[in-house]
Amino acid sequence: MSEPSPSAAPLLARLLDLLADDAPAEELGVVTSEARAAGVSAAELAEVERAAATALRIRGVLRQHRRRELQLTALFDTAGDLAASRDLGDVLKAIVRRARMLLGTDTAYLTLPDEEAGDTYMRVTDGSVSVLFQRLRLELGEGLGGLVAQTASPYATPDYRTDDRFHHTHNINAGVLDEGLVAILGVPLLLGSSRGGTGKVIGVLFAADRAPRVFGPEEVALLCSLAAHAAIAIDTARALDDTRSALAELAGANAELAEANAAVRAHSAAMQRAEEAHDRLTDLVLRGGDVKDVAASVAGLLDSPLTIHDPVGRPLAAVSPHGGVFAVDSMDAGWLAGTAEESRHGGRAVHRGGRWICAVLAGQELLASLVLHRPDRLDDSDRRLFERAAVVTGLLLLLRRTVAETENRIRGELISDLLGDAGRDPAGLAERGRRLGIDLDRPHLLLVAEADAHAREKLGGAAMRYLFGGDIHGVSAEHAGTVVLLIECERGGTTAVAGGAARAAASQLGHLVQGPVTVAAAGPARGPGELAAAYAEAARCLRAMRVLGRSGEGACVDELGFLGVVLGNAQDVDGFVSTVLGPLLRYDARRGTHLVRTLSAYFGAGGSLIRAKDELHVHVNTVVQRLDRIQVLLGRDWNEPDRALELQLALRLHLLSGDRER
Repeated sequence: MSEPSPSAAPLLARLLDLLADDAPAEELGVVTSEARAAGVSAAELAEVERAAATALRIRGVLRQHRRRELQLTALFDTAGDLAASRDLGDVLKAIVRRARMLLGTDTAYLTLPDEEAGDTYMRVTDGSVSVLFQRLRLELGEGLGGLVAQTASPYATPDYRTDDRFHHTHNINAGVLDEGLVAILGVPLLLGSSRGGTGKVIGVLFAADRAPRVFGPEEVALLCSLAAHAAIAIDTARALDDTRSALAELAGANAELAEANAAVRAHSAAMQRAEEAHDRLTDLVLRGGDVKDVAASVAGLLDSPLTIHDPVGRPLAAVSPHGGVFAVDSMDAGWLAGTAEESRHGGRAVHRGGRWICAVLAGQELLASLVLHRPDRLDDSDRRLFERAAVVTGLLLLLRRTVAETENRIRGELISDLLGDAGRDPAGLAERGRRLGIDLDRPHLLLVAEADAHAREKLGGAAMRYLFGGDIHGVSAEHAGTVVLLIECERGGTTAVAGGAARAAASQLGHLVQGPVTVAAAGPARGPGELAAAYAEAARCLRAMRVLGRSGEGACVDELGFLGVVLGNAQDVDGFVSTVLGPLLRYDARRGTHLVRTLSAYFGAGGSLIRAKDELHVHVNTVVQRLDRIQVLLGRDWNEPDRALELQLALRLHLLSGDRER
């Protein structure tokens, strides 16, 4: 009698231990080899291989998450260092040093404009070894840095020396070659517009490597966030220098200048208040505060109600200056979006309709809008404080979104497994959901969304922003060419709730991708089995909406009329189509004819032979001959009202099934 195969359970437990200890990827891969050597059964070996692959994916996501947390922590530390610094030279050195550390590059440097010479010079470098490079000067528009300064937009290149987007000069090429730089990223330091517009570029911040490297969008956004803090710090240091100079000049003046001295001192005090407020907000974020905490702090400092809205106008926080919730007046979403865009292009808070609005940015992306409900004007110091609050809010939202996106990717794997094979291990799926914070036993709505070709790549990211930005508890995943959203709903929810959720998602996702998004919904459903069935129903509903010409809308099956009832109640659709159109389908299959297509074109043309022949690109006599054959196969009553309705419904369902002729 042969001995039983060893169990795979100890190997699976070893995988978990290695994952918990953050073991190298090689050690995780060795477990599969140990399973083979131990002689486990083929089924259990396959389970070990799948578990090892999943462990490697989770390890990669966790390491990426930790790396982003370290970067954002360093960014917050930088904000504190810059806020505490008063000497301009120290400020610039701190900026360049942190830029190099945050992006892990070989070198970082910063250029400033020379107002008298009309060009730009190298002000501070970190990691540079070339004297020639450190003495470089650039005219406006020359090289990568000159283009950044000219356009007020970030630019990156994996290999500067072969990149023909930039105006290469002998001096710049010689300096770059002497330093050995290859990959370069440059972002503008702006006082004003963050993209084009009328803002003033006060410098350019660079990070560069001596080997080819592609700088990703997250690295660009990270350097842009540092540049936003850097611009504020430079502006503050210069303003303080100006204030000290003014005070020194006025120190020996006579009594007639006392009033001017008082004004300067008041201005200096206001600057100090703004800096202290910025430090207070940054400290609030570092101690784990959220958007509502920042809003409450700013509302108290400015003694006015404050609301924070996401890019589509939904409120994220609403507070009064003395604590408590502020009742938000109705605001037109289009008006708010237009005003936020004006703030983004101008780089300053704007006063419109008795409110102050300031765009919250991460690089060039609009994350939110701060709205201060205050009809009177803000003095310069309070306006500066309000605008700095937008910078801090942007850092907080960027951190929250990074964490949310990482969590959503891990949870998205559960959704893919749930929809792919819910019957394989429903108890295991439910347990995985509980570990990830998703209670599959609670009622959920299942939404399936699709967009046209030009917006399809944006839809996955838009779904994560839709869930992250609103008060919506759910998770999204890309599946079978669509994006699936699993959203918690209240117990006792109805299909009307599903239809409303589909319409809301279609509207908001369409706004985020700047194109039509079609959303079908099903549910409420609970448990792996019901959720998988709800997905199948929503997918059928989506196909029906496509056939019915309802692209860009949101709906559930019950809202599609009789066609929806047929699909939603899981009737024998194939049997119905076969019964009604069977003679034509079989005739076409045997003889290679087009009777089904002809009948569809005839009904689609409202019974007009002329329009039908144009649709089919045949002679009208051919249409008549085909209709005669249809009458022979279906009977003389085929065009009577009741029979015609049945045929048209069968044609719609046949079209929906995807078996139509090309």
